[in-house]
Amino acid sequence: MDTAHAPAPDPVPTRPAPGHVDVWLVRPPLPGRPPADHHTPWPSGPSHAPQPSGPSHTPRPPGLSTASQPPGLSAAELRRAASFARPADRAAYATAHTALRQLLGRYLDRPPGALTFVREPCPGCAGPHGRPAVVQAGGGPPLHFSLAHSRGLIAVAVAPRVIGVDVERLPSPETVEACARALHPGEQAELAAAPPGESRAHFGRLWTRKEAYLKALGTGLSRHPRTDYLGSDLSRRPARWAVLDLPAGPEHAAAIAVPGDRPDHITVRWLPAELPYGEDAPYGEDAPYGEDAPYGEDAPGANPGGTITRSPRSGSTITRSSR
Repeated sequence: MDTAHAPAPDPVPTRPAPGHVDVWLVRPPLPGRPPADHHTPWPSGPSHAPQPSGPSHTPRPPGLSTASQPPGLSAAELRRAASFARPADRAAYATAHTALRQLLGRYLDRPPGALTFVREPCPGCAGPHGRPAVVQAGGGPPLHFSLAHSRGLIAVAVAPRVIGVDVERLPSPETVEACARALHPGEQAELAAAPPGESRAHFGRLWTRKEAYLKALGTGLSRHPRTDYLGSDLSRRPARWAVLDLPAGPEHAAAIAVPGDRPDHITVRWLPAELPYGEDAPYGEDAPYGEDAPYGEDAPGANPGGTITRSPRSGSTITRSSR
């Protein structure tokens, strides 16, 4: 079995090699938590996942803005952020899209504000509402990405091929019961058979796999969640797709989906974010079922055939198993 450690990050990260995936997790600051230390240099290696749930003093990489006004966001993104009624939702949206722009800008060696995003054609109707993509000036190999955010956690996945990522917060038992009917019949049966006390975790794993797959497919939830099986039986999952759970801490689930073979390496790194939240931000509540439903928890050991190795200074790397 091969194992690998994440290399120390460069000030400008290199594009993931074929067979590799980079996942960046951002835990926005919560009301009442002290801000990160702005003067501590970026460490020689990424912090390991899962991140502690206590106050964060994680240093930031060079060039990550700490301004209260989100840097580089487009007028449309600023309008979208302002449209949220709750301060926590506004801040989460702004933090997620700021992190996305700054990360992609560093991969592409371009200013975050200079990036232009488009929508690929929808695979169902060919309309301009499929997967988001970044316009790459001057050509070069493709760089694909996916963005997800739930209450308390943001995920950005970057790869040289199409990718979908999802992250969700652990649901209440009442939410699990109400939303189970939206699952594939085979998934419903697995959920019903889960041991007492594990249904919330099991639902979270199912839902993050499903949303990651639908995002990579390009349909999102316009394709009914009941259509595709993404349970524990790998032989029943969509053919020619790899869907994998990721470590995301004790309160969230996360997953990625890519077409074709399983990635050889999936490197998970934590990235600090320092956009402030309002004093009255009602963080940590469940949102209603729907496109941004924050459901899920971490799923250790849920990737048969793969291994997650951790090192105090190397991040988490899922490596392909020889089994």
